[in-house]
Amino acid sequence: MWAYESVFYQIYPIGFCGAPRVNDGQTVPRIRKAGRWAEHIAKLSCNAVYFSPLFESDSHGYDTRDFRKVDCRLGTNEDFASVCTALHQNGIRVVLDGVFNHVGRGFWAFRDVQEKKWDSPYKDWFHISFDGNSGYNDGFWYEGWEGHYELVKLNLKNPAVVQHIFGCIRLWVDEFDIDGLRLDVAYCLDKDFLRQLRAFCDTLKPDFFLVGELLHGDYNQFVGEGMLHSCTNYECYKGLYSSLNSMNLFEITHSLLRQFGPENWTLYRGKHLLGFADNHDVTRAASILQNPRHLPLIYALLFGMPGIPCLYYGSEWGAKGEKREGDDALRPAFDAPEWNELTGWITALAKAHRGSKALCYGDFRQVVLTNRQCIWERACEGERVLVAVNIDDHPYTAHFDAKCGRAVDLITGAPHDFGGGSELPPYSAFFWQCER
Repeated sequence: MWAYESVFYQIYPIGFCGAPRVNDGQTVPRIRKAGRWAEHIAKLSCNAVYFSPLFESDSHGYDTRDFRKVDCRLGTNEDFASVCTALHQNGIRVVLDGVFNHVGRGFWAFRDVQEKKWDSPYKDWFHISFDGNSGYNDGFWYEGWEGHYELVKLNLKNPAVVQHIFGCIRLWVDEFDIDGLRLDVAYCLDKDFLRQLRAFCDTLKPDFFLVGELLHGDYNQFVGEGMLHSCTNYECYKGLYSSLNSMNLFEITHSLLRQFGPENWTLYRGKHLLGFADNHDVTRAASILQNPRHLPLIYALLFGMPGIPCLYYGSEWGAKGEKREGDDALRPAFDAPEWNELTGWITALAKAHRGSKALCYGDFRQVVLTNRQCIWERACEGERVLVAVNIDDHPYTAHFDAKCGRAVDLITGAPHDFGGGSELPPYSAFFWQCER
């Protein structure tokens, strides 16, 4: 599948475009800005964009009013269609956020229930009891997402709801030619619904990609045959920054061995989870890392480990943002993309990843491991790549059996000779493709 050989780029449209936090009803074609970034995204060697919610909503996008209409703060359906055309022309696939667990209080069907109560034909679209009342004095109780009653939970066991969602997805394919969906709070979604969704999406396009937001637990419950193709790898997200901050590469390596290692009990070997150093919900990598010299290295680990790498807009040049400062700090509008040494480094990593079967599909094995250095082997179809990282401020010479004499670094193109040991300079990383 195309997604398994891709590098994703995430955009949170409402923040990215500088739209008002609350829907003001004014139609402004702000989303066209994303089309103007298409060349930058392609230059980064990203070949897929995942858009966080962009359909008509009350405020932040996850409180949807209408799945069929692009949020007026961002423009019209025609505006977004032009963005998708620009991205596709640059060889970039488009994945949208499918927020199907809940909707906003402004959702058209919920408003009908507010008006007509038990006489509404949509009362069974939600989990409603007319024997109670809501905190908003609706005259009925309803289930909200995890206690957030501005987010009204949909009844995904209702065939009418499912068919409405499927009709909207078909519309997105017809109007925008989208290539996949990221499913918000997938861990809350009914598994029968997910099976129906997968079967339906398989009819829309070859290799229509489904990735779910999963935080913890057993990802195998949601990812696999007839279910999702992938999910977010939050376990390794934490392992990436924590290993660097604690100077303990055992943490991320052992997480990866648990998930993808050679033993038969390995949890997710053969699966392609979505990896990331940050996103719209968490503190940016440049802010969470205690040592700025580690910032290029967190991306070397990300692009070298199993899975699909995903970059969050702005982080490619080291933008900062603290979660404790609120959502706006994590989801800013940048006037234009920037390019610096970090951006160039990440681009080289992305090109290396996309160009290597071993990095996209390879098995995972630990070769060398200390608190401050690691060498991982990624192997697939006769190609072997050794991912070597030194997070220390001192050089380190690694002595190990590389099972070959020479290699080429996929990041820089420089040759490497394993004879006499392999020196890792301070704060360095290499993707050594071994000679066959």
